[in-house]
Parts: sequence; structure tokens; C-alpha cells
Amino acid sequence: MANILVIRLSAIGDVAMTIPVIYSAARANPGDSFTVLTQIFLIPVFINRPPNVEITGINTFGSEKSLRGLLRFARAYATYDFDIVIDLHRVLRTRIIDCLFRLRGKKVFSLDKARCERARLTRRKDKKLAPLRPVVERYADVFRASGLKYADSFHTLFDGKLPPLPPSLPGKTGRWIGIAPFAKHRGKIYPAEQMQQVVDTLAQANDITLFLFGSKGTEQHILEAWSQRYPRTVNVAGRYSLDAELALISRLDLLLCMDSANMHFASLVGTTVVSIWGATHPCAGFYGYRQLPSNAIQSDLPCRPCSIYGQKPCYRRDWACLTSLTPARIAGKIAELCPENRTFGR
Repeated sequence: MANILVIRLSAIGDVAMTIPVIYSAARANPGDSFTVLTQIFLIPVFINRPPNVEITGINTFGSEKSLRGLLRFARAYATYDFDIVIDLHRVLRTRIIDCLFRLRGKKVFSLDKARCERARLTRRKDKKLAPLRPVVERYADVFRASGLKYADSFHTLFDGKLPPLPPSLPGKTGRWIGIAPFAKHRGKIYPAEQMQQVVDTLAQANDITLFLFGSKGTEQHILEAWSQRYPRTVNVAGRYSLDAELALISRLDLLLCMDSANMHFASLVGTTVVSIWGATHPCAGFYGYRQLPSNAIQSDLPCRPCSIYGQKPCYRRDWACLTSLTPARIAGKIAELCPENRTFGR
């Protein structure tokens, strides 16, 4: 029996993408124990995990933010009796942790981040738009390299046993569509004015209830204004815990979102996603787990992708990769995937 430490500290969507791989690896190696080290606030994502998987937290926004705090944590953690360390992050923080385990003679296996391939994919000249190996598969490669058995056995977090919804939410009638219009970086956010036109179009269908997802603060205020303006539109931003939001997303007929964590949350619970892509591109390997590539809405501009994570400024200065996507096209795609409601988006 081996004790395996799996490390992935951030970002939210990347941690979500580890779940199908970790759960599959744990089921393929029932005699081994797996401990996942991630951010404390992300622990609730690991729902219905196999019995040989434990989750432990780190707070790199608080006590472990400084180098001193991280070293204190890493020194203490390196004394734990792990046989294998699997680093699915491979950044400075995790390399420090890896180093301390190596000094104790432990085997460490790290993610191949394909930096050269990503650079060729995003450069301005002589761009090579070829699909890179999906990140989920790269995660699985690390488990395989460590000598562990691996077979993809993940279906959804709930596997047909859906948890109850918060009592404040309405009972389901008609079609439920979620809209998550925000992302961490500007290069991945569809303009709010155009997204509001999508909401306006969808809200005209009498049998559709819209649920708006976002975080507290500015996003919450924008979505609250939309929910007040349009019928059968519910703003859930900042109102529920992460596991409650996952329960709601699992009930949706479809989620419209950006290249964001919400795309991966929906993928974990088996909900169909229509995703909008701007500066980033599905070819980079961050597409939703088992989502259909045909449900990605994007432009064919030769400058795309210009970024892997969407954080770089637009060198054209017009964000045409996003503004050129019409609200009618987005609403039409949703109509295509909701055959009972083909009147909107036309």
C-alpha cells in the first residue's frame, strides 16, 4: 500500500479538472491512499470522492502567502509519510514543496506544462494552430509516469444521486438555463452589453428560467440589475455555497459561460455547456471535460489565440475576438441545443 500526495493549488478551473483524474486513479488503485493538497476554499468541490481519497488545505492567500509561511508549511508537511508526490501544478510554490520531499528521498513526478508548444500556439507570427494534448490527459500522464494504474472511470460528481437544492430556489418547471458571463481575465469576458442582449432574447421564452452566476461585488450588482429587469431570471451570485451551486448547475439543461471555472464545474456534473472563447482557444487543452467541441463559440481571427490564460492585453486594441460574436449567434446556438424552444434566437 502506497501513500500518494497529489498537489494542485490553483486556479479554480484547473483544480476542478484534476477531479476526474484523481477519482479515476484512486478507483484504479484501491489499495493505495491519496491525499490532495489544494486551497482550503476549494475543498467543497471534492464531492462524493472515493474512500481512499482525502483532501487537505493550504491558504496561499493567508498564512502560507509569504515565503516564510510556505517554508514553515512545507517543512512540516514533508515529515508526513508519503511514498510518492504527484505535482499537477509545477509552479514555484509546489517546487519548493517537491524539493523538500526529494531531500527526504521521496519520488516526485511533475506535470509537463508544454511551454514550448503553448508559445508556438500563441505567438503572433508563424502561429501553429494545432490542438495540444488536453490538460486532463496531461494530469493522467503524471499518474501513469509514477507507475500507478490508470483508467478513466469518472462520470459525474453526483453519479445520478442529485443532492437537494437550497429551499429558496424554485421548483423546476420548463427549461433551466444558466448564464455565467464572467471570467478572471479581460480576454475571456464577453462584453456585458452584448451578453445582456442574449439575456433579453432568452427571457422572451415563457418556459425558460434563467439563473445568473457570478461572484460577490461588481458582478453581483450587474447580475442583480438584469434579474430585476427580466422575468423568470434569478441572480444566484454570492448567495450560495460552492456545493449548493454545483447542485443547481447539475439541474440545468444548459450553461452558457466563458472559458472559466464554471465551464469545468458544469462538466463535473454532466451539464451541457455552450462556451464563449476570445483571446484563449480550446486548442490549448483547457476545454471542458467531455464537452462537445461543436458547442464552443469563437471567431476565426488569425490572431487567436494570443494568450493561454487570457491575461494579456489585446494588441489589436479592439478585442474583436469577442465583440465580433453576435448575441444572435449565441442565442441561436442555445436554441439549437434546446429543441423545445426554437423560437428564440431567430
